[in-house]
Amino acid sequence: MSYQHPQHPGWGQPQPPAPKKAGAGKIVGLSCLGVIGVFVVIGVIAALFGGTDDGSASGSNPAVTQDAAKSGNSEDAKADEVKEESAEDAPVTVTAKKVGFKKSILADGSDYTSVRITIANGGDKDLDVNPLYFTITDTNGGKHTAELGTDEDQIDTVKLAPGENITGTVTSKGTFTPKYVTYTDGLFGDGVRGDVS
Repeated sequence: MSYQHPQHPGWGQPQPPAPKKAGAGKIVGLSCLGVIGVFVVIGVIAALFGGTDDGSASGSNPAVTQDAAKSGNSEDAKADEVKEESAEDAPVTVTAKKVGFKKSILADGSDYTSVRITIANGGDKDLDVNPLYFTITDTNGGKHTAELGTDEDQIDTVKLAPGENITGTVTSKGTFTPKYVTYTDGLFGDGVRGDVS
């Protein structure tokens, strides 16, 4: 008599493959996608609340006077009114003058353009000043961001109390003729422009 062991179900038969676990690549990919999504949301919010390309806040351009409309010189009238408003009523004023570039040890080469900035806080709240809050627009309409640490006289990162001011340079890479400087207080602030003399 031969003794046979009872057969257990599944023994000797091929087993179905185990379900695959999510790999590290998928986890990293989803994490990167989440970070990119956050930046897109920040960009959309900045676009909604930010200023226009000319550095002024959207919707804040004064109306053209009737005299300017009659003379056909509405752009000049707008520019004059903006200058008068910024000089008298603006809580922040920016003045700018082109100066020679003073190379620091962090600069690679001498292909930079510097502008001496004086920013004054005429408002009733503290004002944050940072070289990264400035852009320089050239005579061809190109915008240039600040290059940190390249000029010896770079404007400091400070908090200005009401009535205080500070002077220093903002420097951008390249050689160009600066037309105006725009100061923007942080990510959502309004732009204040100062013509370069």
